[in-house]
Amino acid sequence: MTASAPALPQPRPGVLDISAYVPGRDHVEGVEKVHKLSSNENPLGPSPQAIEAFRAAASSLEIYPDGGATVLREAIGQKYGIDPARIVCGTGSDELLSLLTHAYIGPGDEGLFTQHGFLVYRINILANGGTPVVAEETDLTASVDAILAKVTDRTRIVFLANPNNPTGTYLPFDEVKRLHAALPTNVLLVLDAAYAEYVRRNDYASGLELALTAPNVVMCRTFSKIYGLAALRIGWLVGPAHVVDALNRIRGPFNLNAPAIAAGAAAIRDDAHIAAALAHNDEWLARLTREIEALGLKVTPSVGNFILIHFPTTPGRTAKEADAFLGRRGLLLRAVAAYGLPNALRMTIGSAEANELVVAALKDFMSAGQGNA
Repeated sequence: MTASAPALPQPRPGVLDISAYVPGRDHVEGVEKVHKLSSNENPLGPSPQAIEAFRAAASSLEIYPDGGATVLREAIGQKYGIDPARIVCGTGSDELLSLLTHAYIGPGDEGLFTQHGFLVYRINILANGGTPVVAEETDLTASVDAILAKVTDRTRIVFLANPNNPTGTYLPFDEVKRLHAALPTNVLLVLDAAYAEYVRRNDYASGLELALTAPNVVMCRTFSKIYGLAALRIGWLVGPAHVVDALNRIRGPFNLNAPAIAAGAAAIRDDAHIAAALAHNDEWLARLTREIEALGLKVTPSVGNFILIHFPTTPGRTAKEADAFLGRRGLLLRAVAAYGLPNALRMTIGSAEANELVVAALKDFMSAGQGNA
């Protein structure tokens, strides 16, 4: 007897195993003024030049955008000394990560990422019928040896967020090169460098050099962080010509809108605005780490524009209770239990006002537990 057909259309295997991505909170019921410190946005906002370019693009919204995002790719190429033909732009680096997975992973294939890596890696692997494989981290930091131990003949992509979100930790470039050298040549190493512009360590590199010289490495970047253009969803990657060709065959023909192209090209040229954002982050990253640790809380050393704050498991002092306490004061941090860190909150480096309010609120929380907010 032939089995009856399903009553409804069925998604492909793996799709229903996905836990949908949940972004950071942006409001609290009953709280009028909030400081959103849950999505690692730039507290200085976008470049004035980017805003001007965005507004100018509004006069021709009836025209399709340039399908190749030529102006933006040329601006990126000029900034970093890259042939624009080696660059692909997308609707945020999220789209580019999705395209890479779609192009290189299918049923039976494995995609590898680290224990506290970006949740989107797992989502994309499952969505394409692949098997997610997780490598353990050491002290909340990616381990090259642990990654290599998980590589099999079914591995097709290794995703490495460097620096990593939500931990703020990073791998020195020598370790990245060691990882690449030990990978099979048919495995694509994806270096997700969304926070690269913030890093001030001499032993760090974004991976641009490898992406330009190795046949199996791509580097992804974003305009959502230091450039302050999160609302426009602009990402870019650089990689070997054969990978670029594959992605251009499957991406949407107009996957980046015209105002985004114009604003992104203006933003990447505004060195003064980038310098101001870096200076603000340098000051407050160090200051917040110092002041929050003085309250008796552990902060994972971060090289990004956020910090990971660890709370005790003692009732009245937990991360969940701290999150509720801060929320009542309009201070929205990011719960990271979905990343396997139930006892921590991630805090974006915000404005001076927001940062000072968080320190004061945490002081009250640690002094009185769940006392009055």
